[in-house]
Amino acid sequence: MGLLSAVKTFFGDNPLSKAVDRVVDRILPETLSEVEREDLRRQMHSLEHDIQMDLEQVAREAEAVFNERIAQLEGTANDLKSLPILGPIVLFLRGVQRPLWGFAALAMDWLWFSGQWDVGSEQQQTALIVINTLVLGFLFGERTVRNLSPLITQVFGKRHG
Repeated sequence: MGLLSAVKTFFGDNPLSKAVDRVVDRILPETLSEVEREDLRRQMHSLEHDIQMDLEQVAREAEAVFNERIAQLEGTANDLKSLPILGPIVLFLRGVQRPLWGFAALAMDWLWFSGQWDVGSEQQQTALIVINTLVLGFLFGERTVRNLSPLITQVFGKRHG
């Protein structure tokens, strides 16, 4: 739910709500009574809520269109089931790919950090780091990897520096 979570993240700080309070408190003339100000504030918050709901609906629709397009381009499991011998094999390989890469990365890291595997060249180390980043991104999500990237860079920078 990438697009929908992006919309929710954007509205998590709720910049529109802050703008409503600022407009009502600072920009509107002081001749408005407190009742009129509260009524205006309620109307603006209602508008803010409607805008947020519309954006979330658009995000859900865009996500659905995207998923439908991916299914059309890549096919679905039902398409593969219709192939007599090759279909089940491809389904199995498609399903086992993530765990296989996860365990392979775990094994490579274990060998590397335990000193049993000499990853001598800079190119090999870079490849191992890229594989780890991709696998960890799939397992734990892009946001986690992005948040940990500075720490990873700092650790590897000290190690090579």
